[in-house]
Amino acid sequence: MALSISSSTPTKSLGFVQTSDFHKLSSPTVLVSVKRYTPRNLAVKASGSTYGNFFRVTTYGESHGGGVGCVIDGCPPRVPISEADMQIDLDRRRPGQSRITTPRKETDTCKIYSGVADGLTTGSPIHVNVPNTDQRGHDYKEMSVAYRPSHADATYDMKYGARSVQGGGRSSARETIGRVAAGALAKKILKLKCGTEILAYVSQVHKVILPEDLVDPETLTLEQVESNIVRCPDPEYAEKMIAAIDAVRVKGDSVGGVVTCIARNVPRGLGSPVFDKLEAELAKVMMSLPATKGFEFGSGFTGTFLTGSEHNDEFYTDKSGRIRTRTNRSGGIQGGISNGEVINFRVAFKPTSTISKKQNTVNRDKEEIELIARGRHDPCVVPRAVPMVEAMVALVLVDQLLAQYAQCELFPINPSLQEPL
Repeated sequence: MALSISSSTPTKSLGFVQTSDFHKLSSPTVLVSVKRYTPRNLAVKASGSTYGNFFRVTTYGESHGGGVGCVIDGCPPRVPISEADMQIDLDRRRPGQSRITTPRKETDTCKIYSGVADGLTTGSPIHVNVPNTDQRGHDYKEMSVAYRPSHADATYDMKYGARSVQGGGRSSARETIGRVAAGALAKKILKLKCGTEILAYVSQVHKVILPEDLVDPETLTLEQVESNIVRCPDPEYAEKMIAAIDAVRVKGDSVGGVVTCIARNVPRGLGSPVFDKLEAELAKVMMSLPATKGFEFGSGFTGTFLTGSEHNDEFYTDKSGRIRTRTNRSGGIQGGISNGEVINFRVAFKPTSTISKKQNTVNRDKEEIELIARGRHDPCVVPRAVPMVEAMVALVLVDQLLAQYAQCELFPINPSLQEPL
């Protein structure tokens, strides 16, 4: 039997439409319309600017564009929030506040354009914008033809064939303004609903390492973290860290460091098995922050030096009848699900890649050249990364909280173990 398909009704087998050719594919006489694929016909669905399943946050904007911000969709209604609430954390990540951060001067003043009425969320999308006011495009003249070593310049060009030279575009840390604004709202929800507290601090700058036993995760306060410009809760080690940053800053160089984060009063049951484990979500969002190079939670890599009997967190029942663990090497997460103990983890940040020291690189024509980068950049990113880390933890936890309500709260199967959210 012969089947023919006329050119007036072409087959759209994959949806890529460019030109049509008729080919004989098999005998006796079968004709099909074949659509040729060209890249410009492929619609890109995901561009990596949105996080969350229930509490969805999309960030937008570039370092030297008109502004940056976010759109938050899925926020429950009647949550009290204001621009002032968001401004607190935005001010913590704002540049130009000390000699150990970039000298770029931005007020980072936020404005809520939708989704909030009379100080309460309405349940509709929330739009928050922060204008850019201190752009200096001329500082990036050399970088318009050269790739900064270890920066996103080259890979953006390789992937897209175009890039925003001024400030690094979407790879700039100014993208995180939208995350911090959304994180402030997420923190508010978690605090009101569960009493959850999220605190991050700088635990290492270059070779200066804060001993773990100097910080009590149960009693650490925001005031301790904010007591100095490097955001280390121990004053003695804070001075050493500041000195380490100053030493490279005057040479036009940079250093990296580690941010430690804790989350207290996290409800039990957040997270899911296998691919959606809570620690996997935390690792994903932490590694999405600019300049991150490592993530470990709980005992981390040091746990590999212990035996099972040494590493296991033994259970006991406290005075209120609540199941607890005597130690917390699990970092508050077991089997991908929060167990009610303090969640703790560490994030490693590399040295800032844009430095004013001479470096060897290449340009778009593949010519080897020397580059001395100008512009205003952080000699160490970790002090300003602290509120960014806190924000991303809040976004993960509030999304998981809503997921828990959606899946497990309608028909609780073990009320004696399942605590009310």
